[in-house]
Amino acid sequence: MADERASDPTMSGGPAVVLIGPPAAGKSRIGKRLGRILDAAFIDTDREIAAAHGAITDIFATRGEPAFRELEAAAVADALAHAGAVVALGGGAVMTPGVADMLRGLPVVLVTVSAEAAAERLDPETRPLVRDGIDAWVALVEKRMPTYTALASATWDTSARPIDHIAAEIAEWVRERARPAGES
Repeated sequence: MADERASDPTMSGGPAVVLIGPPAAGKSRIGKRLGRILDAAFIDTDREIAAAHGAITDIFATRGEPAFRELEAAAVADALAHAGAVVALGGGAVMTPGVADMLRGLPVVLVTVSAEAAAERLDPETRPLVRDGIDAWVALVEKRMPTYTALASATWDTSARPIDHIAAEIAEWVRERARPAGES
C-alpha cells in the first residue's frame, strides 16, 4: 500500500502540481482537465477569491492592488494546503514574495503563451492589469518572466497546441515525478 500511495500524485503531502504563468495562458482550462485526468481536486485561486470577496476587477477598483494581493496570498496558502490538488494561480500571484516562497520545492509548471495567441484570448474587462491591451500584457509578462522561470520545474506553451494534449503531457510529468526512484 505504501508504494501505491507514493506513486499516486494525489496522495502526496502537498499539491500534485501548481500552474503559474501570464494572463490568458490557459492555466484554468488546463487545470480543470488536469484535475479530471489525475482524479484530483482543482483549485483556481482567482475563482476562490472572487467567490469569497467579489469580482477581482471590483476589488482592484475599490480596494486597490495591494489589498487584492493580500487576499491572493491567503488564497494561495489555503490552496497549497490541499494534498494532491491541481492548483492554478493568478498571473501576478508569484510576484508577492511570500507566495513565491510558498512555491519553492513544489512541482510548478509554467504555462506560457505568445503575445499573438494572448491577444485573441484576453478580455480587458475581466483583467484589470491589461485593460490597455496587448502592449500592457507584453510589458507585464516581460516583468514577471524572470520570476516565473525561477520558480518553474517545467514549462509548456499553449499558443498553438490543443489544451487536452498539454494537460495529458503535464499529467504524465506529474506521475513521473511522483514515482519512487528506480520504478518505471
